[in-house]
This record gives sequence, structure tokens and C-alpha cells, in this order.
Amino acid sequence: MDGRLRGKVIVVAGAGGIGSGLARRYAAEGAAVVVGDLDEQGAQALAADIVAAGGTALGAHLDGGDDASVKALVDLAVSRFGGLDGFHANYASFKDGESGEDILGLPLAVYDEVMHVNARGFVLCTRYALPPMLARGGGSMVYTTTGGAYQGEAVRCAYAMSKSAVHALVRHVARRFGPEGIRANAIAPGVIAHGRFHGVLPEPVQQALRETNLVKAFGKPEDIAAMGALLMADEGSFITGQVISVDGGGLMRP
Repeated sequence: MDGRLRGKVIVVAGAGGIGSGLARRYAAEGAAVVVGDLDEQGAQALAADIVAAGGTALGAHLDGGDDASVKALVDLAVSRFGGLDGFHANYASFKDGESGEDILGLPLAVYDEVMHVNARGFVLCTRYALPPMLARGGGSMVYTTTGGAYQGEAVRCAYAMSKSAVHALVRHVARRFGPEGIRANAIAPGVIAHGRFHGVLPEPVQQALRETNLVKAFGKPEDIAAMGALLMADEGSFITGQVISVDGGGLMRP
């Protein structure tokens, strides 16, 4: 890598399949990375792998819907590395998708949980990440969202609504804090294959999903990480207020 993130401190909130790719790429580009996840052992193992590969990383516990937990993750980055330059909010609750219910059958408790984690949680990330970035003279907020916010699915209504809320948050942050050096963008992944993906979905389902893309393949965490690295880097300094689809052409929208 070319070290375009060297000297930057970046928090990755959510260390699953995509989050792992993000953290590894940011560290490979030279950033000091703090990665948080509900699975604290997984986050620490990921950080250890990054360190073993020559990078700089810490892993910690994160409950993305909890105020104190989000604050603690940001405080850890600032105390250990001296500040904050980037924050990638990358976690989500998919609980409404488990039931397969539409809006008529969706339990309100499930709706509340999804909105609590996905919408309110990203508000917490923003409220705690912005002050230390402003203290550094600017920085980059990146949010992982979904093409489902545009598609109009028959299920996962709460999930799509929560991600549409994030799009509004992106535009607010870009508009309000742009003059102070803050950029805000979101990445909307398509179908990304990672972890147990191939073992969970039968091949006919996988083939049908591939056919929705112009690129007849699934995405990889590295594809999302490549876009994230651009948005975190000074090279991406003219990109803000955008929701960028990285989905193999699955959606073509203005």
C-alpha cells in the first residue's frame, strides 16, 4: 500500500466481515486503528492479526446502541493515539429480517431495537467522534449503509428505514460541519460474500443474486475497504455528502 493514511487515527465500529476488511485496509495504508465489536475477543483477535502483519491496532468491546460504550471506544482512540481523524460506523441490527414480517406483522419491539442500534447508534458515533476530529482541524465520517434503503424490499422494513435515516445524517454532517473540515459519506454495499456466506446460501440462491449485478460476481470486504480508504484519505477531500453504491452495478441511480 502507498501509506496514504499514515499518521491518521481511525476507529472502525463493527468488526464483522466488512469491518475486518476495513480495519485491515486502513492499517495497511498506515493508520492506527481502533476496532470495536460486541464480540470483544473477535475484535482483539483482529487487532492482533493486524499487529502481526506490521500494523498498529487495538481491539475493544463495543455495544453500538449504548451511549457509554460508544464514548469509551472514541476515548480509547484519543487516549492511546493522541486524537482522531476518521470514524467508520459499520455495525447494524438485522433483527427485523429474522421474522420475515412486513410492516403489518412487524413487532414494534423489533422495530425499536433496529432503530435503536442502526439509527440512534450512528447518531451516538457521530456525537462522540466529531469533537476530537474538530479539535484536529477536520476529519472523515464514513457510514456503512445498504442498497436496501433504495430497493423497496417486501421485508426488512425497519432496517431499510434505519439506513435511510443514516443518509439524512450524512447530509446533515456534511452541510453543518463541512466548513470546519469534516467530510461525511456513506457506502452502500451490494451482496458481499464473507465468513459463512457460501455455506448458508444454497447455490441457486447465490446464482440468482449474482444475476442482479452487471458484474456477475459477489463483492468482497476488500471492495468496500477500497472505497473506505479513499474516503478516509486526503485524496478523497473533494467527496462529501454522498451515498456511494459499491454493488457491482446492482443499482444504477442518480
